[in-house]
Amino acid sequence: MIDLIHEISTTNHSKEQRHHMAQLLLAHPELMPELLAICGRVSEELSYRACWSLEFVCKTSLHALLPHLPIYIGLLPVVYLDAGVRPVAKICEYLTMAYYRQQDPQVRKALTAAMRQKITESCFDWLISDQKVAAKAYAMTALQLLGTEFDWIYPELQAILEQNYAAGSPAYQARARMTLQKIRKK
Repeated sequence: MIDLIHEISTTNHSKEQRHHMAQLLLAHPELMPELLAICGRVSEELSYRACWSLEFVCKTSLHALLPHLPIYIGLLPVVYLDAGVRPVAKICEYLTMAYYRQQDPQVRKALTAAMRQKITESCFDWLISDQKVAAKAYAMTALQLLGTEFDWIYPELQAILEQNYAAGSPAYQARARMTLQKIRKK
């Protein structure tokens, strides 16, 4: 029997450790509900360590998350620690890229309009709140893709990016420039 809490608590931020956890979880998909429950313990350090593992699972096989999408979507508005927001935002980027760019049939079937709306809300929240640049960058990409379906997103996104551009870090500015260029092309 695998002690998932022990495995997660001994995981650090190294790529090797997160890859090991992803492989363990992919080999034991029955552990996904427990992993998501640990991700939901948002005030604990264990939560963001679980989010790191979830990100690597999704990087390797996004389809592993699909049966658990309602639980994951429910986590979006509650994860608040920087170390947890970044991987959760990255997974939103993975989902929107699979849905809109790759048009993955399984993702398109699983990711409902209501879920896409929740992702939109969370991405805007991350963009306007005090988050680190990585989470904001992933939110920009997700929103740019979501805006291909929901017309109201582009004007809102453009206004936020232009308003925050001057105060943003060089990394923020670079991603904002790229996102604005894509929006203006549409």
